[in-house]
Amino acid sequence: MAWDRIRGQDAARQTFFAALERGRLAHAYLLVGPDGVGKQLFARELAKAFLCEKPPAKMTACDHCPACAQVEAHTHPDVLYLRTPEGKHELPVDEMRSFCTHLALKPARGARKIGIVIDADDFNEESANSFLKTLEEPPPGSLLLLLATSTDRQLSTILSRCQVVRFAPLKPADLEAILEQHGIADAEKRSRLARLGSGSVARALALDDDSIWQVRQKLIEGLTSTRPTFQSLAEAWSKFYETGKDTAAQRMRVSLVLAFLTETVQNALRLSLGASVSGLTTAEADRLKAFAARVGTEGLMELLEKCVEADYFVERRVQLILVIESVLDKFTAKAK
Repeated sequence: MAWDRIRGQDAARQTFFAALERGRLAHAYLLVGPDGVGKQLFARELAKAFLCEKPPAKMTACDHCPACAQVEAHTHPDVLYLRTPEGKHELPVDEMRSFCTHLALKPARGARKIGIVIDADDFNEESANSFLKTLEEPPPGSLLLLLATSTDRQLSTILSRCQVVRFAPLKPADLEAILEQHGIADAEKRSRLARLGSGSVARALALDDDSIWQVRQKLIEGLTSTRPTFQSLAEAWSKFYETGKDTAAQRMRVSLVLAFLTETVQNALRLSLGASVSGLTTAEADRLKAFAARVGTEGLMELLEKCVEADYFVERRVQLILVIESVLDKFTAKAK
């Protein structure tokens, strides 16, 4: 994958080009930005650029040599990955110790080893402390790339030892182009998904699912009705995200539903204040106006706060069924 195929992150790429040009490449970088904006692709392309056997230009991979092929296939012996195991909410210290041990070994093929921490948001105090020695005294020629969604979620001991590189949400045009590469041929659908994807490829692709629009309709109609039924709504929502282990895909689905609910409450608030809302049918607008009248402005603000709080808990990997029940409980209580 050539650099020009990583869309919307020219500033991040320039950070590394400039550092290398000045001879000031740091040993550890924290790549910060929302999920689905290209941080993993960027880290892999950077690894290819450093390990390529026949680079056509500085910091550029040929994409054809054995090293490039191995990095692309995640089989290169000098590129190490660390991520939170499925079903865990934190990076286990044993996994971290193993990662650091292998990083300290001499490179197998070239002059550099690259360690990529996929879930840097998931450090706990124990795994972070285990990582500190490697951060402070990195093996010669090593490069550490930590991927995170926010600096706010990083322990100070980690943050202070890394150079921060920020990744922005993708622009709609970039997002549409990537969606086309993923096989979404319909231009109108690509435009809609890009608009609703909040700059994230992962969110936009998750929205390309008829079931999410069906559950959206059921929940919004149920929660804005005069007598919402907690049990039936809880069953519809939990069935949609498939109860069981809280996987990344399940958390994404719950987060998308929360975004729909947030948008619904915001629209109800706008309508109650006399503003117009585009894209609503007359029946939908009337339903939201009636909902706003029952709940009141203060109640709508409380519901918005609840949705924001719930999304925060989803990111922090609180058990999803508890998040869902707390939101539905708030909505159904306000409707009474």
